[in-house]
Amino acid sequence: MSTPAAPPGLLRALIDGQPASGLDVLDRGLHYGDGLFETIACRGGRARFLTLHLQRLTEGCARLRIRHEDFAGLATQIRALAASEPACIIKLILTRGSATARGYGPHGDERSRVVLLQYPWPPEDPAPWERGIAARTARGRLGENAALAGLKHLNRLEQVLIRAEWTDPAIQESLVFGSSGWLVSGTMSNVFLVSEGRIMTPAITRAGVSGIMRRVVMREAQQRGLTVSEAALDAAAVAAAEELFVTNARIGIWPVRTLDGLERRVGPVTRQLQQWLRPLLEAPADMTSGDPVDA
Repeated sequence: MSTPAAPPGLLRALIDGQPASGLDVLDRGLHYGDGLFETIACRGGRARFLTLHLQRLTEGCARLRIRHEDFAGLATQIRALAASEPACIIKLILTRGSATARGYGPHGDERSRVVLLQYPWPPEDPAPWERGIAARTARGRLGENAALAGLKHLNRLEQVLIRAEWTDPAIQESLVFGSSGWLVSGTMSNVFLVSEGRIMTPAITRAGVSGIMRRVVMREAQQRGLTVSEAALDAAAVAAAEELFVTNARIGIWPVRTLDGLERRVGPVTRQLQQWLRPLLEAPADMTSGDPVDA
């Protein structure tokens, strides 16, 4: 049987550090979404915020009780991949590994598996950063489960369905609410509101991903004396907000220029945060629990 061709744009694929030749059909990530992933932006041959990505991955493994012992070796692999291209995106997938018996329940003797996929950096478009984006409110709702809240786990069918709600290329993102009516996130991003100079973002207690750029933005704002809070935010809070922006590890900050066709203000707090964040994005930096340092 011939090996399937790599999808267009894929530069490299590694499984457990070796060139990928195929995934075991018994992998629990394939069967149950039993795993985690990270999407790491790399510029100038270096990985952005690698320490934060690996911290979140380590915390996710602990919460899901996935045993993976060599995070230092994983960091070395990622740095080597990042150094091989001027700019790229690395997707890291870590699964519990191949099933050792049938059924949902893990048996404790599985060996974790790591897949690293390297993609070229997408074509640059400064417009979303500079002018802002058009967003919509999703019809679909995210299910709420405190046991999974915050994790970047492999179960993304809700996001797949929500992203399928629109095909208009002029719309870049959807704001998504949870089943109880509270704002959670964007389809691929975290969401921030600004009201009376205060920055608010949905609390990640029932659903959603604790984003790396979310953490960086909150840290940068707090270090510079801005008020930042995590809160329960409903549709009325979104409508009343003076500024609205979304974040993720690749895009940094995108202001929301319109929501559901209504004009929104791209305000001074958003612009100030973009200014503070730009050096960390253009000169790739890592960030630990202390101050930003070189990767």
